Amino acid sequence: MTGQNERPFPGVSRRAVLAGLGAGVGLMAAPAIVRAQAETIRIGFPTPLTGPFGAEAKDQVKSAELAVKQFNDKGGIAGRKIELLVRDDKLNAGEAATRTLELIEKDKVHAVVGALSSAVQLAVNEVTRARGVIYVSISQSDTINEVKDFSKYTFHEALNPHMTTAAVARATFKKGSKVAFLVADYAYGHEMLRGFKRAAAEIGAEVVGEILHPFGAADYSTLMPRIRAMKPDILAICNFGRDQANSIKQANDFGMKKQMQIVVPVLLHNQRIAVAPEVFEGIIGGANYYWQMEDTVASAKAFNAAYKAEYGSLPTDYGAYGYTGVSALLLAIQKAAGTDTDKVIAALQDLKYDVAKGPQYFRTCDHQSVQSVLVLRSKAKAEMKGDQDLFEIVQNVPGSEQMLRSCAELGFPT
Repeated sequence: MTGQNERPFPGVSRRAVLAGLGAGVGLMAAPAIVRAQAETIRIGFPTPLTGPFGAEAKDQVKSAELAVKQFNDKGGIAGRKIELLVRDDKLNAGEAATRTLELIEKDKVHAVVGALSSAVQLAVNEVTRARGVIYVSISQSDTINEVKDFSKYTFHEALNPHMTTAAVARATFKKGSKVAFLVADYAYGHEMLRGFKRAAAEIGAEVVGEILHPFGAADYSTLMPRIRAMKPDILAICNFGRDQANSIKQANDFGMKKQMQIVVPVLLHNQRIAVAPEVFEGIIGGANYYWQMEDTVASAKAFNAAYKAEYGSLPTDYGAYGYTGVSALLLAIQKAAGTDTDKVIAALQDLKYDVAKGPQYFRTCDHQSVQSVLVLRSKAKAEMKGDQDLFEIVQNVPGSEQMLRSCAELGFPT
């Protein structure tokens, strides 16, 4: 989403950042570069290893490294080994742009996968599309699919806010439901709010109010009485990372769950395990992946087994994006028989893949990955059968282009 509240770092303009990154870089000077076949296939991977999304970012790296290892263990691609070059973007658009430029100019990567912020991924995308380098984004965003930010090099592996909020709303909102919103004041929060409000209008639910909070807020105590005064049936909390755990914990402290159903667009594995089970008990939210998909999805069972063999634990939701995003890219490189950019793009556009969660493919107009959306409910402690038995899968909504905004709505010619 664009606008004055787009970024968690006020005053940072993507284009201004990119324009001032350094003399001699020449962002807009070069068309697509067809590189000579190198011995190693290099994949750049910017992600916020430091900062409030660090836990999710580290899980992404683990899963991405697993995907690379699996290909390398089979001899690589056409005899070429794959290397993952991880860089810390520090959850900052300027830092992400700088690191991405270094990956392209200095490290000569063949493609980029990564980022974990709506605004940051747009900065990465602006660099990669200007340099003619494929970028597979693994963070939720609606904006990256819209025609003004899209390019033929841009692929979006993650769910987007429109499809996530629609799935959660259809499972929880009812005609006549009164819905209040607590929203992080940056792109992620605003896009999730927009999605929920759109779904509410379609369902016939009533929006009774919305409250914005700053990114990284520690204290929500002054906001809870304001929310209670709205008398909602449902409170939708639209934030991410530590903000999610902190706001839900304080809502629980204020007894809000006794008065209303709390929902979130994305129910985060790492934030749930960061607090006691009773804090999240009964909360409903969306997800791209949960390990118990293995009960019905063969590729999830294989992914879980490989991850556990490598790391001794189970993969997480946002971690899985690192695996599916890198795997899809490497499958396309394999299909293209090399790293020629245009051939890999064509292979990605034609790719039908199932590596961890069931069938996926990239929609033609905007390169959005069409995939299933989970709706989860956080379990009570008494329901858990072990430390990792966190959620119940309420629904597994099959992937469909009907879940997405139309190509025309995104600005593409019909």
